[in-house]
Amino acid sequence: MKHSFILWLAVSVIVMLVLPWLAVTFIKGDAAMVVCFLLFYVVNPIYSVMLGTFAGRDIRYLGSLPVISALLFLAGTWIFFDIGEIAFIQYMMIYLILGVATMLIFRVFRKKRRDRI
Repeated sequence: MKHSFILWLAVSVIVMLVLPWLAVTFIKGDAAMVVCFLLFYVVNPIYSVMLGTFAGRDIRYLGSLPVISALLFLAGTWIFFDIGEIAFIQYMMIYLILGVATMLIFRVFRKKRRDRI
């Protein structure tokens, strides 16, 4: 599980830090706004759900991944956009809720499935 944790941590760094940096650095004008909307409303929520699903397989070792990912998002947006912006805290909380809720739901369904067998 240690390798899985490191792999998902690296993917979290890419999705939550590198992608916003790429959007700010290489895309200019209105296209940058479109890319940011895609990141905030499509890519990051889907990634948070995927991460939560994976973390639900072994909460003991991987349960901190949704929290780390949400904090990386906040760090990335504050570095590349505007430090202290309250809206980014709200987005972080939504991504955290998505990740943790998915993790717990996956864990409950997995446990019920194991109990049936």
